[in-house]
Amino acid sequence: MSQKRIWYKRFFSFLREVRAELKKVTWSSKNEVYSTTLVVIFATIFFGFYLYFMDIIFSWVVAQVESFFG
Repeated sequence: MSQKRIWYKRFFSFLREVRAELKKVTWSSKNEVYSTTLVVIFATIFFGFYLYFMDIIFSWVVAQVESFFG
């Protein structure tokens, strides 16, 4: 029975410490979150198109090399 009490004490102590640490966190403002979200979305779209076109170009180059040597 004493094992359970020790486990519960440690668990609740852990939760108190987590709560204390969360009070120390500096949270981002709504504008910062909005701005960084837009940057991530635009960067994802840009690199998606970039990689798509690079794949098309390299596929064409490989096909040309294969047809030349094949």
